[in-house]
Amino acid sequence: MKLPLTTKIISVDLKIIDMQRSLEFYSDLLGLIILERGDNYTLLSAGNSTPYLLKLVEDVNALPRSKGTTGLFHIALRFPGRKELARVFLRLFKNKIKFQGFSDHLVSESIYLSDPDGNGIELYSDKPKDIWDWKFGQVLMDTLPLDLSIITNELDDPEIWNGIHPDVDIGHIHFNVSNLNESERFYNEILGFDITNKNYPGAIFFSAGGYHHHIGVNIWSSNNGASPDNNSTGLMNCTIRIPDKSFLSSIEARAKEYNIITNLQENILQLQDPDNNKIILTV
Repeated sequence: MKLPLTTKIISVDLKIIDMQRSLEFYSDLLGLIILERGDNYTLLSAGNSTPYLLKLVEDVNALPRSKGTTGLFHIALRFPGRKELARVFLRLFKNKIKFQGFSDHLVSESIYLSDPDGNGIELYSDKPKDIWDWKFGQVLMDTLPLDLSIITNELDDPEIWNGIHPDVDIGHIHFNVSNLNESERFYNEILGFDITNKNYPGAIFFSAGGYHHHIGVNIWSSNNGASPDNNSTGLMNCTIRIPDKSFLSSIEARAKEYNIITNLQENILQLQDPDNNKIILTV
């Protein structure tokens, strides 16, 4: 049973140390809208609608995630096009935010940075799908230098800032993992994502419905690494929406065959990948 294109990562929960510091980044600078605030959490979205994109959970006693451990590599916020991406880039640039890289991936154009707690953030827009190059069932991806002028030249009104575009969503999530084979077994054989690229050194990419990738895994800094401590900042869970409950039941059955503990309640299935990343599947 193959997962269709309607499969979508809808939200990510992050543990952070200082809520005010994080909101200055995510809301004041990036322009995400605060949907709800509680005693120790904030829900953020690109528009005034649920579900939220990011849930920030404050723990003032949390410690930065240790180097070499598994966990979140980056959350990728997907923009409708170059123009919307350019607007946020210029906003961050003018506010002297430190960038970590700019890449042309052949299927998309990306800007990399991190939040105040060191969580990786990718801001990207897809290139037209009809120019993605597929060979032998795998999409060709690369990491080439990105000419930022191609992005910024899309804007004829660069001084305007009205917040992030409301159609921004989570295009994919990328994990640091300890073992590629175990991650492949989980995301491909158990969850049912297709392998879309296995030729990139030290990484594997998975998707549903012919997208270039919804999930990426790599061992670039975490090969044979341990899971982070429970009090570490970073990923708490990510939620993936799939089409109907029959998919949840089939995933639960496959997970049990691999002795993976699951929790299926109504339309929500919870389980953990081999590196203890909590995955929530919902309809």
